[in-house]
This record gives sequence, C-alpha cells and structure tokens, in this order.
Amino acid sequence: MTVVGVTEVPNMVQKYQSPVRVYKYPFELVMAAYERRFPTCHLIPMFVASDVVDEETSEDRSTHRIERRCALDVDAPRLLKRFAGVDYVYFIQKNTLNRKERTLHIESHNETFSNRVIIHETCCYSVHPENEDWTCFEQSASLDIKSFFGFESTVEKIAMKQYASSIKKGKEIIEYYLKELEDEGITHVPRWNQTSLPPPPSRPTSLLTSPPADLKVPVTAAVPIPITVNAPDSDSLEAKQDSTPLPADSLTEILAGTPEDKLDADYIKRYLGDLTPLQESCLIRLRKWLQETHKGKVKDVVLQDLITNIPKDEHILRFLRARDFNMDKAREILCQSLTWRKQHQVDYLLETWSSPQVLQDYYTGGWHHHDRDGRPLYVLRLGQMDTKGLVRALGEESLLRHVLSINEEGLRRCEENTKVFGRPISCWTCLVDLEGLNMRHLWRPGVKALLRIIEVVEANYPETLGRLLILRAPRVFPVLWTLVSPFIDENTRKKFLIYAGNDYQGPGGLVDYIDKEIIPDFLGGECMCEVPEGGLVPKSMYRTAEELENEDVRLWTETIYQSASIFKGAPHELLIEIIDASSVITWDFDVCKGDVVFNIYHSKRAPQPPRKDPLGAHGITSPGGNNVQLIDKSWTLGQDYSMVESPLTCKEGESVQGSHITRWPGFYILQWKFHNMPSCSTTNLPRVDDVLATLQVSSHKCKVMYYTEVLGSEDFRTACCDVQSLGSMTSLESSHSGFSQLSAATTSSNQSQSSSMISR
Repeated sequence: MTVVGVTEVPNMVQKYQSPVRVYKYPFELVMAAYERRFPTCHLIPMFVASDVVDEETSEDRSTHRIERRCALDVDAPRLLKRFAGVDYVYFIQKNTLNRKERTLHIESHNETFSNRVIIHETCCYSVHPENEDWTCFEQSASLDIKSFFGFESTVEKIAMKQYASSIKKGKEIIEYYLKELEDEGITHVPRWNQTSLPPPPSRPTSLLTSPPADLKVPVTAAVPIPITVNAPDSDSLEAKQDSTPLPADSLTEILAGTPEDKLDADYIKRYLGDLTPLQESCLIRLRKWLQETHKGKVKDVVLQDLITNIPKDEHILRFLRARDFNMDKAREILCQSLTWRKQHQVDYLLETWSSPQVLQDYYTGGWHHHDRDGRPLYVLRLGQMDTKGLVRALGEESLLRHVLSINEEGLRRCEENTKVFGRPISCWTCLVDLEGLNMRHLWRPGVKALLRIIEVVEANYPETLGRLLILRAPRVFPVLWTLVSPFIDENTRKKFLIYAGNDYQGPGGLVDYIDKEIIPDFLGGECMCEVPEGGLVPKSMYRTAEELENEDVRLWTETIYQSASIFKGAPHELLIEIIDASSVITWDFDVCKGDVVFNIYHSKRAPQPPRKDPLGAHGITSPGGNNVQLIDKSWTLGQDYSMVESPLTCKEGESVQGSHITRWPGFYILQWKFHNMPSCSTTNLPRVDDVLATLQVSSHKCKVMYYTEVLGSEDFRTACCDVQSLGSMTSLESSHSGFSQLSAATTSSNQSQSSSMISR
C-alpha cells in the first residue's frame, strides 16, 4: 500500500468588483440584446454551448427565472488539459429577470472540482437612478483555489487571463447586438405591464441540435476557470492576492449603497484614466471600505475617529498605484497618511498657511504653466537657493510646512487641469535647475532636512511626481545623489531625467516635454518666470539656537556634529581609514571662533593612539573642548605622511563644505590648525598682538563644529552610474560634462579630486 502525502496549500483568493457600467439604452432593449447571446455567441469562441436546465415564469409574466449549464473551451496548455482529462469547462448560471422592477440578477458558479476550487460571480442589470432610459451593469466575482494537485499558480494565471478576455468583450458584445437590433428596425421594446403581457420567448435548448460527443463528459472532470459570459468592458486584468473571500451574499452587496456611493465607469475613464478590471475593483473596494468605516459599519473606534473625511478618488488611486494595487498594503499606508493629515490639519493647510516673507524672497521655487501633457509645472532653482540660510532663519518645520503647501497646491492644480484639458491629470512635472549647486548645499542639517522632507512627501503624496527634469547638473551632483537617492522610491527615481551643461537645449531636451513658448527666460526661453532669484539669506535674519529650540526645531547639531578646540601648537586631527581607493571623504564644518587652517594628509601606516594630555605643554589643563593630535612629532612630511590637498584658510564665522576623492587606501588625517598671522617682514620686533597672545593663552583658542562622512567607492560609483543612466549619453560624454570628469576621477590611478566651498 502506497501512502501519498498531501501538502496543504494556503488559500489564494482573487476578488473582482466592477464599477457601474452604463448603457445609454432602455433596460428592455438591453435585455433583448442580452438574450441574443444564447445559446452560443460567435463573438466568444470559447463559449461553445449552453443548455437550459430549468425555467420558470410567474403567472403575470413579470418574473422569469432560467438556469443554464454552459460549456467553455478554455485556452489552456494541452498538458494541463490532458492532466484534467477533458477539454471543456462547465458552469451553472442562474438568471432572474424582474420585468416589473426592471432588473436582471445573474449568479454563476463552477460545477466541476467545486471541492478544490470555488468560483462565484454575481451580476446585475438595473435602471439608471437618474435616467430611466439608461441601463446600469455591475458585477462581482471571487476565485478561491484551495488546492489543485500542485498546479494552483498555473490555474490561477490561466483563470485571470481568460477572465480578462471575457470582461474585455462583454460590453462590446451587448453593443454589437444592440446595433443588430437597430439594423433590424427594433429600436424600442415596450415595458412590462399587467394589461399587455409579452409573448413567451421561443428558444432552442441549444444551438447544436445534438451536443458533440466530446461535450458528454463527467461533470467532475473539467478544470474550473472563472469565465462567464456576463462581463463588462476593460483592457486587461492582473492577478492580485487578497486576504478575505467574497461573502456569500455578494449579490446583496452589489445592490446595497446609494448611487453617490458608487463609481461610474465613464467617470473613471474621464477623471481617473484607463484602469484594468482589477485596478477598478481595488479602487471600488477600498473606497467602499472607507465609506463603511466613515459610517460606523466597521467596528473599529480608532478607524471611525480617523476617517472623518473620505479622500478623493484620485488620492485613493495614488496609494493603490504606490503599492501596485495590493489592497492590504495600500489601505495600511493610506490609513497612516490619514492619521498624519488629521494630526497636522493638512486638509486646511492652504487656507491657514501664510508663507513668511523670507520664503517669499529667498525660496527659489514656484508654479509655472504646464508641460506638454497638461501636467502642472513646478520650477525649482535649487542651485540658487541658500538652504543653510533658510534653515537657520526659519527652522526645519517651517520649510516642511511650506513644501507641504506646495504639494497641496499641486493636487488642486491637477484637479483644475483635469477639467481644463478634458483628460485625467493626477501628477505634476518638476523642473530643477542646479546651476550654482556646490558643496555649500551639502551642509548636513540642510541635507538632513531635505531627507526628512523627501520621507514625508513620499509617504503622504505618492505618485504625484510625473517627471523630474534636472538641468545643468554640476560635478558635485553625484555626491549629493549618493546621499539622497537611497531615500527616494525606485519607481520615483525612474522618472528622473538629468542633463549636464546646456544639453537640455538640444534634441531630447526640454522641448520634448515643455512647449517652447513657456521655457523660462533663465534657461534661454522667452517666457518670464516669476520664481525668485534667491541669493544668500542675510545673517541678521538667522534665529538663535534658543529660539529654534523653543519651537522644537532640531538641526541635528547635537546629534551629528562634534565640537573641537584648537590651540596654537595643538591642532585638532581626525583619523579616517580608507579601505577602497576612490572612496569619497566629505566634510562640513563651521568656524565658531578664531581663524583656522584646514589640511588633509595621507599615511600608509596608522598613527599612534592620541596622546592623553596633548595640551599639557601649553599649561592648559581644562581645554573646554575636544582636542586630539595624531601626527607624531617624529614623523617627517613627505616620508611618513604626505599632504594631499593645498591648505585652506578659514576665517571665523565661515561655513565650509567639501569633498575629496581618495587616490589610495590607507589612513587620511583631517587637520584643523591654529592660523598664525604673518609677522611684519620689515622688523624683527614682536607685534603687539603676539605679545598679548603670550600673556593671555585663551586668545590662542579656536573652536569648530564639524561633521564628516565617507561615501564608499562602490556606492559612489553606483551613484555615478545611476546619474549617467538617468541623463542623456550626449551630456555625459561631453567634454563639458562634470559627470564624466568626476566619474573618471573615481577610476583614475594617477589623480585625486577635491573641492571645498566657503560661505560667509
């Protein structure tokens, strides 16, 4: 006796809910067209036969019930058909026509393998609630594959493919027979009434006078595929998994709800775009869940309190698209976003938020007409923006709120353009001009603020960016891209187009996406752009740390920046070990007190651990700040270590941002050294300042706040490759392209590159 083990397979439930399809014909005429689909339909080759199993008509002929057994020739692999043992699939269809109420209810289920696969479909034809001469159609279906001999996934794919084919032709077939009736001179069918009863229809039991032999098969031997002949129009169907099966009373669900609760197929196409059947279904079901939660039908007090306003259909659809129409995932992030919107009163932001004057003067962004597709166009001159000044003057929260107001305005403009252009517009185009971008823009609090803004926007405004055009990207851009790109969704990154230099002016440039007449003047166009030109925010507008702290604004100074004290003869040094050549060392520091000289050295051997009391020789016992010395006094410059960059003198109050692409592995030492003022060359007498300095040691003290970060060689090369793949090849191969120069530096064996930017 052989024992066969059976592996339990988790249920895979597929669900479909159609929008409301509208036929602009009276119900009785649509029913006449519907009846012409039986017993077979030449427009559906797979529908090979149908037999009437049972039929019943009420005495007043207002109600007609009919049950059919339908055979389908499924387009499945021959091997699967042979495994199943038959070539045809059977379904039971039960129709209830109520001429008095003017409704047709249809229920279908699979007859074969019903213990392994459960297929259920319900459809309803009814009179349009606002126009009695129009007819509505709604449909829901479910497929629950419990087990199928290890072929569950294959059967599921075949099922969805066949169902898509049936849905696509459904509405076309009804309209075909309506046209056929019109050609025959039948343009009106009288409504039912008790005084004028319609004659009973004469109908053959089957188009075939005798069913073919291969149709006479045991009903348990067919592969059940969820294909019915009652389906509306659509383009395609993608299989998605859901965690809850369709309730048994799904027909009741179709009829439930007020007309304003439902979505019309024409409305979807006009305002939301072309969606596949499953995409329409996901939208309708998620929308219905939100409505039921709002009305208190979902027994969750927290959710009921959360969903005080049902989002617009366009907004719901964005979250579905962001999660590839996975219902559970989309619902999760949508609820998180609704919580966030309620907590921060984002729904009222456009009415309550007023941009401070400093933003109006120095924030270099604004709306500017629309692109060729009708999408609102937002222009951002990032290279001209003083990000550090804005953060210092406003704080991160004010900047974030301003960006949120921009996104809210973008949503409003999308709705407006949808009406103006007569087609769905759900996202906008952003044009970012990077001319002027330099290491100053890598100020770490500014970068961190940018990353947080990106995180908030990605979470709460998904699928709102249609295209991002990055123009005049400089050589420092790959460094910034390395820092920022990990926080940007992969689908969003695919929408980036990058141009270096003036390549945006050539073929494949701006004119492919924006009409020539509205190209901004600062990009060589003729259209005046009202975006502010920016410039440095005056330091007089900076707010104190106490003011920012009182408003709970965090600039990460305490978390990512370190302080160091520098004394005459006692520089502060920082050790960075580099494993892979062509890594990138970045730095950002503020000179808080005194003047310093910044150096970068390289050594093949590690320096000794820092001395415990490096300032003792200066009589300083309590330095009041971190001070570490690494370079041993016995080392000789040029032998034990080498200078890899020219010294950079930095004055008090300056901010310095820079980067260095390493040439060799080993140990790099960043050094901040006290800046000695040059003595007078015409006399050997000591200067007054020098004399005073010897009497008062505290005057020899400088202080810096610094932050450093190393970008790995692989990460940086990947970023360069990403930038090149996003940009045009013409741009990146041009001799004027900063990308090609910077990318080459990462692979060159005989050069290193460094750049620093000082802002005062």
